[in-house]
Amino acid sequence: MAEDPTRAYGVWTVPNLLSAVRLAGVPLFLWLVLGPEADGWALALLMVSGLTDFLDGWLARKLGQTSVVGQILDPVADRLYILAVVVGLAMRDIIPWWMAVSLPLRDALMWGLVPMLRTRGYSSLPVHFLGKAATFNLLYAFPLLLLGDGEGTVATLAEVFGWAFAFWGIGLYWWAGILYAWQVRKLLASTPRRTATADA
Repeated sequence: MAEDPTRAYGVWTVPNLLSAVRLAGVPLFLWLVLGPEADGWALALLMVSGLTDFLDGWLARKLGQTSVVGQILDPVADRLYILAVVVGLAMRDIIPWWMAVSLPLRDALMWGLVPMLRTRGYSSLPVHFLGKAATFNLLYAFPLLLLGDGEGTVATLAEVFGWAFAFWGIGLYWWAGILYAWQVRKLLASTPRRTATADA
């Protein structure tokens, strides 16, 4: 029988290390945007983050190194980057604060559903494709809006496309959240509560 790579390497797999590197870039991004306002370097960091986001999933499948840790690290890194970007752009007055608040508010509502799922023996539900589409839009929107905080034709185009991606992303983000909440409601109604005996 072939050895399971995740057993051989534990949590120290290449995909998990890439996710850890992405997480380490979150405070660096905020410093670049709010400290020296080095937007070029901040954009480069976001591009590297996007590349590693693709690579960690691809390598996990290619190398057979999927793990529970990786399934947690990847979406956490995505959410933290989105949070860091919206906070940074809001503090720079590039986006309004209602936009910066709406995204973490939706995530807070989703986290609030987790205790309800655990009463039925679940920790989470599968990610809906709308959620992935929303994240895709947002990860394009905010770098474009940062690039649009300048002058010239490129900045103007970046701002126009950035706002288009942003509004689509926010709409899909909340719509995916509503669908997720509806799934939780159906699960609570159709699945008996997990008892202490079942947990034993």
